[in-house]
Amino acid sequence: MRLADLMGPLLAFIARVITGAQGHWKGCPPSNEQRIYIANHQSHFDLVLIWAALPAELRPRTRAIAARDYWTKSKFKQWLTTDVFNTVYVSRTRANPDEDPLEPLVDALNNGDSLLIFPEGTRSAKGEPLPFKSGIYHLAEQFPHVQIVPTWIDNVQRVMPKGEVVPVPILCTVTFGTPTRVLEGEDKKAFLERTRAEMMALKPGGWRA
Repeated sequence: MRLADLMGPLLAFIARVITGAQGHWKGCPPSNEQRIYIANHQSHFDLVLIWAALPAELRPRTRAIAARDYWTKSKFKQWLTTDVFNTVYVSRTRANPDEDPLEPLVDALNNGDSLLIFPEGTRSAKGEPLPFKSGIYHLAEQFPHVQIVPTWIDNVQRVMPKGEVVPVPILCTVTFGTPTRVLEGEDKKAFLERTRAEMMALKPGGWRA
């Protein structure tokens, strides 16, 4: 057995010990159906927390999106994201203006994988998600058969705040909402605002600004 095959379950176990990470499937059951999970993003620990909250059988085909420039800075980071989490790398800057930043995601979806996307595009330290980038809308249009599942990660910013490297034991949850798609006649702006609101509504106790 490869070291990477052992590291994934080990990290999931550590995450559950530190955070008590639990997946609350409020809007849908865990399923092998192809999905795009869209989650709020507050910490580098988000990926591990969702990994721990997913049933073990869903982890291998649920691939997170990772920024190539950050996660390939060191051999360990690259090994972790490539061999353990099987992430899809995306470039935050384009050397070639004709390059399609969504191409790696499209390839993964065409391959039958599910994706975990943080549609804000960066981490937010304010608690409230930043406005969504347009990529998720274009993917939803191109793959109308793939479920879009709003997902809320709660409390993780207190486990590993931006700039910190040592996690603090705090109870965290991951809540999976009702799958959605682009509605008939819905434009990009309306879709992004609606799905962001659906994500925020999953916060335990309801969203309070």
